[in-house]
Amino acid sequence: MARRVVVALLGPVRWTPPGIDPARWRSALAEDVVDLLATLNEVETAVAVTPEDRWLADAVVWPGTAVYEVPEPTAGAVFATLTGYDQAAVVVADAPDVPGLTLGKLLRPLSSRPVAVAPVEGSGIGLLGVAVRLPVPDWLPALDLDTAAPAEVRAAAPRPGDVAVTAGWRRLRGPADLATLDPAFEGWEATRALLSGRPA
Repeated sequence: MARRVVVALLGPVRWTPPGIDPARWRSALAEDVVDLLATLNEVETAVAVTPEDRWLADAVVWPGTAVYEVPEPTAGAVFATLTGYDQAAVVVADAPDVPGLTLGKLLRPLSSRPVAVAPVEGSGIGLLGVAVRLPVPDWLPALDLDTAAPAEVRAAAPRPGDVAVTAGWRRLRGPADLATLDPAFEGWEATRALLSGRPA
């Protein structure tokens, strides 16, 4: 069986709701994504941060969770640090209510394709995550998950079919995204508590 890992990239958060401390907002988003990863089956999980953000990883990880320090908050930097895995996915940390099934679908195409990407739904550009068979294909471009698009990745591939585009999900990067949160949806407990004014 392939050894697989899903890594939450705790990169910079570009937007914070008015009236909320940016560091607390970032921590709540990261905590919810890390908690979700802990529920995934048949994969190992980890987080990645730049050295100056090590405090954030230490605040949200579960005991025994691997923490990778990377020189820059990009998917490529994370993939370059991984050893001993056959497949890896890097996902953003500003999607606190993403379903585990959506992340599972990001890995599924790797049985037949070298790369899979999950787009962002709703407002804005970027990716929810990217998954690869390791070692990383040499044609894969450097990806900024805040700005990359599935078409960009497919254009770099030898054949467009080498890149699977899987189910997407929203990222919380502005008021319009915040308005789509469903209070009845399970998960996102830390983000929910912060938005409601309850102690986290």
